[in-house]
Amino acid sequence: MQIKRDFYLNQLIDRKHNQMIKIVSGMRRCGKSYLLAELFTRHLLDAGSDKSHIIHIDLDTRDDAKYRNPDVCNEYVKSLLKDDKMYYLLLDEVQLMEDFVSVLNGFLHIKNLDVYVTGSNSRFLSSDIVTEFRGRGDEIRVYPLSLAEIFPLYQGDWQRALDDYALFGGIPLVFTYQKNEDKVKYLKNLLKETYLKDIIERNNIKNSEEFEELLKILASSIGSLVNPKKLEDTFKSVKHVDLTAPTIKQYLDYLQDAFFVSKVLRYNIKGKKYINTPFKCYFTDIGLRNISLDFRQTEETHIMENIIYNELQIRGYNVDVGEVGLGGEKSTEVDFVANLGNKRYYIQSALALPTPEKLAQEEKSLLGIRDGFKKIIITNGNILQTYQDENGITIMSLKEFLLNPNSLDCS
Repeated sequence: MQIKRDFYLNQLIDRKHNQMIKIVSGMRRCGKSYLLAELFTRHLLDAGSDKSHIIHIDLDTRDDAKYRNPDVCNEYVKSLLKDDKMYYLLLDEVQLMEDFVSVLNGFLHIKNLDVYVTGSNSRFLSSDIVTEFRGRGDEIRVYPLSLAEIFPLYQGDWQRALDDYALFGGIPLVFTYQKNEDKVKYLKNLLKETYLKDIIERNNIKNSEEFEELLKILASSIGSLVNPKKLEDTFKSVKHVDLTAPTIKQYLDYLQDAFFVSKVLRYNIKGKKYINTPFKCYFTDIGLRNISLDFRQTEETHIMENIIYNELQIRGYNVDVGEVGLGGEKSTEVDFVANLGNKRYYIQSALALPTPEKLAQEEKSLLGIRDGFKKIIITNGNILQTYQDENGITIMSLKEFLLNPNSLDCS
């Protein structure tokens, strides 16, 4: 089975030889290594590069663990440069190397070395791009498989594809299993032995049970507003555990650093300002969210909302939760305010629109926005094609939104 990842592959190809460090970031097991070691390597070979000019080092493996030493890695790479032709360094899980920034900056001075690295922790990468690399780092964020990427596996069966995706998510290796019980077993092992173990050990978390309990609370709260103080009260009243708000905030930071969840702030549309708390959390992979709860809460409404959020992220949008004042102290919510350059979209997620009353309910907050940006309702209900109603609001099917990369610009 081979799933094309042309969206990311083309970004790598466009950045070839740009004299910058190409940083492929994202959560573990989302396909970063496959993108570099398989898809991009195949492109390089097809483009005429010699195999000896492609240097692949995977710091996450035992065989290459010695290259976590920056001096050893530096000398090894330089020893392989035998001529003036272009060489390509593909360095996996770079955050495992001490002082990797100085090593990579040194490689930038080698004119015939094009450098690509992967990493699974934002603290080791995103902040360093701005500071240590002084504008010489170029980040490509990779996400688990989108529904559009897996859809060809289902021979046109949209409902089966959506049902599987909403249940098991988009971690690539999930799709190598045929039986649902094998998918569940894989996700459960992946959550415990890869993600949780990695976060707990990396951040020296003393009480892993409390951390895992917080993860379950967040998983059951997608689509709902949360804040550290409210979560602290929940631990005290329901779990009878004293977990303070500062500790909860720190745990949330750890989950974000691992690209496991995203914290989404509220944005007051009329006042044009952010509201720091409360906020919402969405899971980067819905399958891992579901396995966190042992598949006990698979409500379609919230899962659909999480899937829409992830798709907007994949397409490069900055996404906020919108708040609209309707007069007096009343306010209502817009699920997503999506911004990209000079584009903005206001988006509501609605599982179905069975009656005019339900449509009016979903449109209420959108009609309270007075600017000219596009307003969209995405529904999984049975609509044949995208249309604009008498209020100027675009009604779009979930299928159209997810399978058409240009869907937001369609009339």
